[in-house]
Amino acid sequence: MTEANPMQAAEAGLPNLEPFWMPFTANQYFKRNPRMISRAEGVYCWTHDGKRLLDGVAGLWCCNAGHCHPRIVQAVKDQIDTLDYALAFQVGHPKVFELAEKLTDLAPDGLDYAFFVNSGSEAVDTALKMALAYHRLRGEGARTRFIGREKGYHGVGFGGISVGGISPNRKLFGALLPGTDHLPHTHHIEHNAYSRGLPEWGAHLADELENIVALHDPSTIAAVIVEPIAGSAGVLMPPQGYLKRLREICDRHGILLIFDEVICGFGRVGAAFAAERMGVTPDLMTLAKGLTSGHVPMGAVLASKAIYQGFMGAPEGAIEFPHGYTYSGHPLAAAAGCAALDVYREEGLFEHAHAMEPVLEDALHDLRGEPHVIDIRNYGLLGAVELEPIEGKPTARAMDVFRRCFDAGVIVRTTGDIVALTPPLTVNEDHIATIVDTLREALRQAD
Repeated sequence: MTEANPMQAAEAGLPNLEPFWMPFTANQYFKRNPRMISRAEGVYCWTHDGKRLLDGVAGLWCCNAGHCHPRIVQAVKDQIDTLDYALAFQVGHPKVFELAEKLTDLAPDGLDYAFFVNSGSEAVDTALKMALAYHRLRGEGARTRFIGREKGYHGVGFGGISVGGISPNRKLFGALLPGTDHLPHTHHIEHNAYSRGLPEWGAHLADELENIVALHDPSTIAAVIVEPIAGSAGVLMPPQGYLKRLREICDRHGILLIFDEVICGFGRVGAAFAAERMGVTPDLMTLAKGLTSGHVPMGAVLASKAIYQGFMGAPEGAIEFPHGYTYSGHPLAAAAGCAALDVYREEGLFEHAHAMEPVLEDALHDLRGEPHVIDIRNYGLLGAVELEPIEGKPTARAMDVFRRCFDAGVIVRTTGDIVALTPPLTVNEDHIATIVDTLREALRQAD
């Protein structure tokens, strides 16, 4: 197709492409050059015209158990036959309480309460509101400032883009939360290029939080929010010891620590959560994506007992936390979440992801020396290959690689001039070899 119009779309077996304003997409380019997925199963997707694609990014970092997992699909079908929707306020339904118990049992010790939302963006804004309200209820209402991190991604709500640190996501929107500040990022390939796992250099970067605290006064800071591994910015690893230092500084000054594990959670790092594998427990944790293995939209905030109890001093019958969404804990999402957590446990997918980590690591690092490659990094089933940008055309080289991989039968993800790989936790050695070999060939053909 060279133009987007209903007649050409129909001739190609596609719907009219024009009315849909696509998210995070070059709409004009896509509608002239559409790439459409019509079905999926396991680690594969198929285009509308029947071409099979190996999914190297698990949907969008979310289909951790693979696409259309039969147990999760059946759970959703059973639920819709029983209960389509239940009033979310002042009324409950059994499945959401079951999911809360399963989720808090899986969570690191101390994160004992689950608040359900519909996306990672909503989870972040909910966690920020929890932090503000918690301090206010404790008589520390001056704690209104949030500290994010450069290159951080925390969704697209006004709270999330305020604490986020990816400039293209911020520049069109001027009305951000006042008073936010940002830690420096940890991405320094001059020190850490081609690290396997967490880099050795850079734990001292956490000490910059002390400078920010001194600048603003700790009594004004509500929370620090970071991704343990910054996913959307290009799979940026925390240096060894970095997160522990952040935890210590927050504790010293009475500041809450929020981990955004929307991408890291549910086996992506070879454990249930990055907090577990890295040995650091936050006060609040935001989740989504793998919570239902991408089958139904859902997010959550996990909160410590101290935070939850901080709200429970209200008179009986009063609403302690005036916040929530029409679809918070939706029955279909809750059913999908329960089934997904059962699948992860019973099929040993977190353990399998951990076993596949060195396979992905060796395959990826074998790309060192290929054209345009300036860094490779990995942890769990997260990997990234950073490319030297084309002068004056940022992102163009990685996008060219993405298109070549797609046309060759593999889906990868790009962010800036970084190619990210986050395959389903069900991948095997042959799948990984196919993904990386396809990427290798695309790099050799790219401009």
